Amino acid sequence: MSSSPSSASPFTQFVHNGAFAGLLLVCTAIIAFVWANSPLRDSYSALQQTYFSLALGDSALKLSLEHWVNDGLMAIFFLLVGLEIKRELLIGELASRRRATLAVAAAAGGMLVPASLYALLNAGGPGSSGWGVPMATDIAFALGVLALLGSRVPVGLKVFLTALAIVDDLGAVLVIALFYTSGVQLAFLGLAALTWGAALICGRRGVVSLKLYGVLGILLWFFVLQSGLHATIAGVLLAFAVPIRKPDPAGYLASLTDAAKPGRGEQVGARLRDLEDQLERSQSPLHRLEHALHPVVTFAVLPIFALMNAGVTVSSGGLGTVALGVTLGLLLGKPLGVVGGAWLAVRLGVAALPRRVNWPQMIGAGLLAGIGFTMSLFVSNLAFDDAALLTQAKLGVLMASVLAAVLGAAWLLLVSRKGEQVAVTGLKPDH
Repeated sequence: MSSSPSSASPFTQFVHNGAFAGLLLVCTAIIAFVWANSPLRDSYSALQQTYFSLALGDSALKLSLEHWVNDGLMAIFFLLVGLEIKRELLIGELASRRRATLAVAAAAGGMLVPASLYALLNAGGPGSSGWGVPMATDIAFALGVLALLGSRVPVGLKVFLTALAIVDDLGAVLVIALFYTSGVQLAFLGLAALTWGAALICGRRGVVSLKLYGVLGILLWFFVLQSGLHATIAGVLLAFAVPIRKPDPAGYLASLTDAAKPGRGEQVGARLRDLEDQLERSQSPLHRLEHALHPVVTFAVLPIFALMNAGVTVSSGGLGTVALGVTLGLLLGKPLGVVGGAWLAVRLGVAALPRRVNWPQMIGAGLLAGIGFTMSLFVSNLAFDDAALLTQAKLGVLMASVLAAVLGAAWLLLVSRKGEQVAVTGLKPDH
């Protein structure tokens, strides 16, 4: 079913913009990498360490630009992730038990196997805390590659990879909250809990004002930041408070029938405008917020994050077990875990492959799941205080993400051509 751009779902818009969004991320990452390894590298470090203060009465919050991006802007990214998770759980792909089981099983394997590979290589060493780095999938990059492949890839595979990445992100959020959190300040944690409770009450009562959720979200972010938990968790917490409701088909039909009644041109035009207004108002706060955040995150938040975090100075860290663990975790552990988890779920009869998707294509999805980039870079910043180890982790993420994108695209092109050959000849490709 086709739809106009204005009525397209957030998922459809995300896939359509995926190629450009991925390209934008690549370009900003390359700019940061070249800048950090050029004679102007000092200006890059100076930009990261430029401090800005936000004063509120007698108190002030002073953070470097790098921290404002990683703790502030990325909270918006995590808000969008939370909205996507909630929507998928309630009315999306994860609302179906069998489809959800496939995505959860694949994501679980895709997190456990990379983390285990990394832990084996770095057990007892200074880089042991980085086991969470190769666990996540970058939705923008992965879907960007699929968008470039176009109709060669079945829609079912795109939907599966999206659901997988969303479950993956949920797992990453839990890992950050449980394992990459500093000492907790109970007073601020209590204030954060009260603020979140107020947001949840508003959501349960069907409050639709996005401005109210915005104010509560800013307070929640500040209290979570001061509590010692990572501030971006506030974005996910707020997302689960924003209400979602199903549209009323009867109301739409009545308005559409009224708009179709005969009359003068200006009368029909006025009815159509009323119908458009009603359709706009009938969108749930979650859908409205998700539509508003998609372009902000895709074309501003993520590129700025890449610019601030992909500037890795190669000479300062070199390659070691941290870089090797991240690279093997994403390139080898991800496809093994994703395909293995999905195969086990299908074998046990609790899940089924998406329509028109076969196991060779699932291997391609597993390879693309190795594009860690955004979330992996983010976890790297939390896992390592040592600059040399952080450099190794980021180098591993960048190398593995590029190789995963190339290998995944090449593999899917190969299996799609073999599939076309079978469809045309009726024979296996090697006959």
